[in-house]
Amino acid sequence: MTTTAIFDPKLYDPDTFVPGVPHEAFKRLRNEAPVFRQVAPDTGTPFWVLSKYDDVVLVSQDSATFSSAQGTNIEDIGSGTELMMLNMDPPRHTKLRTLVSKGFTPKMVREMEPHVREITNSIIDKVAKRGECDFVTDIAAELPLAVIAELIGVPREEQHQIFHWGNQMVGMEDPEYGTTMETAMNAAGAMFAYAEQLAAKRREHPRADLVSVLIDSDVDGEKLTPLEFNVFFMLLAVAGNETTRNLTSNAMLALFDFPEQKERLLADASLMPTAVEEMLRWGSVVMYFRRTTTKDVEIRGQHIGPNEKLTIWYISANRDEDIFPDGDVFDVGRSPNNHVAFGGGGAHFCLGASLARLEIRILFEELLRRLPDIQQAGPAARLRSNFINGVKHIPVRFTPERG
Repeated sequence: MTTTAIFDPKLYDPDTFVPGVPHEAFKRLRNEAPVFRQVAPDTGTPFWVLSKYDDVVLVSQDSATFSSAQGTNIEDIGSGTELMMLNMDPPRHTKLRTLVSKGFTPKMVREMEPHVREITNSIIDKVAKRGECDFVTDIAAELPLAVIAELIGVPREEQHQIFHWGNQMVGMEDPEYGTTMETAMNAAGAMFAYAEQLAAKRREHPRADLVSVLIDSDVDGEKLTPLEFNVFFMLLAVAGNETTRNLTSNAMLALFDFPEQKERLLADASLMPTAVEEMLRWGSVVMYFRRTTTKDVEIRGQHIGPNEKLTIWYISANRDEDIFPDGDVFDVGRSPNNHVAFGGGGAHFCLGASLARLEIRILFEELLRRLPDIQQAGPAARLRSNFINGVKHIPVRFTPERG
């Protein structure tokens, strides 16, 4: 069943997501209209909504039929975005991914663990004696920002400028950030200019960072152009920061909403690896990506023509009743847990998945060790976005550390 008449889930409207992810609407779509044609009334743009796990995986793994090259957002954003790896198909995507993956090898990520733990504890040090803080801005935002900035090669004193530009781009539809399309484009331009300056410094004085790797590497004799490098820098700086920050914020809320699960983690540290996977399933940060059909295709009996927009909703697939029993329950021991928080496989599986897992695990290991009675002290404020499952503020309190 695909009729648009059953109800309007308003997935095109960022306001739909401000109170929280509309999980009941997604449940209804999965059960009544898993291949659903949605129309944005302000633009008249039609797009298909796929809410079932198997369909999300099917589309993710078939780049030939479901292309990323015309954009990954519902609305076309504009020129320049075609240079982002997110908006590419193989073979070009494969070549560039091979190049940038040299900075994210499992060995490199494993070697980062002691330093990530050191950064994490220095962040907790700044709030531990206060007895209260904003979990998002004081803790969740600080760790991925410090790690990705260091990995790229951004000096510590300049990291928060990257954070500010990222907020302006990702929070474009949120009034707190007061960002217009013009402001977001200016932020992107400023980040491009910064990337160019950093690349020039590394050509002069190479270091053991990702910028130096990117400007020096080639695939089949082909190096990144300056513009491609700038776009890569922006993608790494924003995606590497925003996603993990929002994931750990959603995970913290889950532990508050399911206190018995927090107690399980406190009592049994061996549950942390499965807890991390459950946090990823539960708090999927990128809620959807768009693809564009390259030919006629049929999904669950529904014909979809060529050049039609189609959205795959990871946030819904990760609660699909056919895959995840009691999917509306947060369970730190859930196994198996084949979530699609990093994508449904295929060419666009998240390049930073290993790094994200490392950061999430270490943050909660150290947080629960040092601030075990952390609790929510007021309502959370959510990001106004239908793309990023974001949390802007979570007031928390805890027993202050002594000495």
